[in-house]
Amino acid sequence: MNVRADAWVIQWFSNSELLNVFKGRAIYLGMVQFVHPQREDITLAGVLAALADPMRLRIVRSLLDEKDCMSCTAAAPCPGMAKSTLSNHFRILREAGLIQTSKKGVEHRNVVREADINARFPKLLKTILGFSEQA
Repeated sequence: MNVRADAWVIQWFSNSELLNVFKGRAIYLGMVQFVHPQREDITLAGVLAALADPMRLRIVRSLLDEKDCMSCTAAAPCPGMAKSTLSNHFRILREAGLIQTSKKGVEHRNVVREADINARFPKLLKTILGFSEQA
């Protein structure tokens, strides 16, 4: 079924995916797929760069203290932090391989990939978090 409204064409596919076509370009409107690197693709440089920011370090610490999945809002280091800033911090942590994000309803649930980080770089998280507590 195609519905035409001016220059927009909205097409429903058999599997209920919605595809918008505008001026020859296709835009998929569906569930967000999070990118998580495989364990062997996690790099020391990426982890250290992600943890170099004090806010991201606080996010990781709060996730580790909880020992369970936390929403982005619950793990936020500052209650007044803009959602776009918070989202960017979580994206950087996710792309570095530090956290695993899943979607539960409308909430994004996050957990530290502690086993993967410790397998790649033994005691790295414990050492960094230990030093950051002393500072």
